[in-house]
Amino acid sequence: MKRTLIFISLVLILSVLSISTALAQVQTRIRAIKASNVGQTIDPSLRDLYSDLGSLFNFTSYQLLRDNSFILSPNQPVSISPRPGILMEVTLVGQRAQVVELIIRVVRKGKETLNTQVRLSPRRTVLIGGPKLREGVIIYAIAASF
Repeated sequence: MKRTLIFISLVLILSVLSISTALAQVQTRIRAIKASNVGQTIDPSLRDLYSDLGSLFNFTSYQLLRDNSFILSPNQPVSISPRPGILMEVTLVGQRAQVVELIIRVVRKGKETLNTQVRLSPRRTVLIGGPKLREGVIIYAIAASF
């Protein structure tokens, strides 16, 4: 009886620890989008964002440059390179019931061009205007699932 009680207690403790570890991880998706006024092409993979892009930015053409998905753990930065010479670092710094907080840093040619903190609700997307790229700009679409 005593062994059974100890075993059940151990299983419950391990279950709680594994759930809290799973909750601390956030599935994140970052899309780098080239926006310009050259042409009127909209990448079919951006249809879910088009109304938001059109209402926030004044461009006629949107092309997906990069689509990255990864899992963030607290205070463990993940770096991606949306374009050569550009490095984006994303760090999960907070998580509550229905909100995560991310720090977004963008470095271009060794110089920090963006350092901001965003709050995201599950399955929502935030759009951030980024650096110039030839005749347009890069827009970052950041979404999180948790």
